[in-house]
Amino acid sequence: MNEPSPQAPTPLLQLENLSVTFATADGPLPAVRSVNLCLHEGETVCLVGESGCGKSLTAKAILRLTPPNAVLGGRILLHGQNLLELSEKEMRSVRGRQVGMIFQEPMTSLNPVLKIGDQVAEPLRLHQGMSRSKAREAAIELLTEVGIPAPQSRYDDYPHQLSGGMRQRVMIAMALSCKPALLLADEPTTALDATIQGQILRLLAARCRERQMAVLLITHDLGVAAQMADTVGVMYAGRLVECAPAQELFADPRHPYTQGLLHAAPSARSRGLERLPTIPGSVPSLANMPAGCPFHPRCKSALARCAAEMPPTVASGAHSTACWLTSQP
Repeated sequence: MNEPSPQAPTPLLQLENLSVTFATADGPLPAVRSVNLCLHEGETVCLVGESGCGKSLTAKAILRLTPPNAVLGGRILLHGQNLLELSEKEMRSVRGRQVGMIFQEPMTSLNPVLKIGDQVAEPLRLHQGMSRSKAREAAIELLTEVGIPAPQSRYDDYPHQLSGGMRQRVMIAMALSCKPALLLADEPTTALDATIQGQILRLLAARCRERQMAVLLITHDLGVAAQMADTVGVMYAGRLVECAPAQELFADPRHPYTQGLLHAAPSARSRGLERLPTIPGSVPSLANMPAGCPFHPRCKSALARCAAEMPPTVASGAHSTACWLTSQP
């Protein structure tokens, strides 16, 4: 008698054909197009790609933090519930409590006129109903956890009194304060030197392992993705053009854009002695998106049909690619 096969675990977060379109006087401009992605409990997924490819917008769309003229489509399922169907009041209970977010630039994300300790304590008072004194105690513990020295005295500091690395630690403390199931980290080490970047990434990885959080990490740094990710998704012009387990993607990149990114990444062997290869051209603007595959004007391997038809996303096991070169019979 055959035993029933075990069911795959239900994803914590599931993006189904997620789209973000900006309504403008010149007509609709699609910025994120038909993104499908899953995150499971304890998993880290990295989105990589050049600036302007839609990575940060995808993360902000999950929390519905997009500009007023943005129209969201598809489904964003968190614990099976479609966040696009929630009211704004219901979304406020999701932000911070169920989903935490580390924004790209802490100096502009932290309120410059509020003490850092009060900013860490605010989610605890709002979502967990703590008294001011209890929230202060809990905030000091969080500041200790993320490596802020002398947290009792630092509690009353303002953001401008901290270094960039310390401000980023405060942002991490805020994002983790309510123990969310999902953490969105948008370029959490931007503008930090290599030593501080490594400290922040190790801190983030340790705290996420302890709490078994799922993490969606946005980065343009392939080294960070290789270090942190279980799964890597490559975005270009608002589309997810390749997605695979991290080791498989770095060992066998199949989309020409992914291959170009990897070839352009500096390695320990180059030591600055060689000119790095580059991908010619730049990411197209939303108002001037080419027909067919948006990458074809920059692709050395483009076929005739690449300029006319958008390639479908084809999966081979856990590795999916949107490219006519990999879809040929």
